[in-house]
Amino acid sequence: MNYIEVCFVIKTLKSAEINADMVREILIAELGALDFESFVNTKDGLEAYVQQGSFDEESLRDLYILDNPDFDIKMEVKTIEQQNWNAEWEKNFTPIEVDGRCMVRAPFHENKQVEYDIVIEPKMSFGTGHHETTHQMISHLLNIDVRGKRVLDMGCGTGILAILACMKGASMITGIDIDDWAFQNTLENVRNNQCSQIIVKKGGAELLNKHEYDLILANINRNILLNDMSIYCDSMRSGSVIVFSGFYSSDINHIDQKARSMGMRLLRQSERNSWVALVYQMA
Repeated sequence: MNYIEVCFVIKTLKSAEINADMVREILIAELGALDFESFVNTKDGLEAYVQQGSFDEESLRDLYILDNPDFDIKMEVKTIEQQNWNAEWEKNFTPIEVDGRCMVRAPFHENKQVEYDIVIEPKMSFGTGHHETTHQMISHLLNIDVRGKRVLDMGCGTGILAILACMKGASMITGIDIDDWAFQNTLENVRNNQCSQIIVKKGGAELLNKHEYDLILANINRNILLNDMSIYCDSMRSGSVIVFSGFYSSDINHIDQKARSMGMRLLRQSERNSWVALVYQMA
């Protein structure tokens, strides 16, 4: 699946009451409503990514913030093909370490003998651990006892979280992703890490069954989380835990209000460069 990259260059006027960082936050909020999934702050503005099938250029050019006279925003739209992502990821992929306990590395990196050593092929699938959301999800999972538990990695990407849950002793792990590239990449990484307990499925929330999971890991994006939250809740039982990430601090109220309305209570939260992870438990 190809992605659309939109590069925004932001120039604020001296008389403007808001700065470039605030403009970025507004842009991200508006783009999130248009199904954009990932954002990268740049020196001059913002790069935003959306699946090609979800891209609506007319709606993009109608963004409210683009008409604000206090700043000038220029944008460039281009298609990013999968093979381009692969070449860049394989060239630039570096190992990461989370909390001194978990390392995520490619096969060509040295094994540093940490508690949990995860080896992945650095391909297009999101979730190498480098992004703030995946890093936080790993950190939270490291502090959750999953021994003998049934775990779901929703939007599994590379399968990192499912693999870590397996290494930590979960009895049954399911990884689900709607993207075929992510599905195939997870299968490959599951094999390479000898995690035969993990079941990998291609699809979305429609694949979930009621009252099946003790722990759900959902690192997706705000719109999908809000849309599918009721299905996630139906797949949990009293005492089940769910970890949400894939959104900014400005989105917390939206996620929190929906979660509390469904009988969840917030256990803890974390933030890393304005990206947030929230941990809830079902009443």
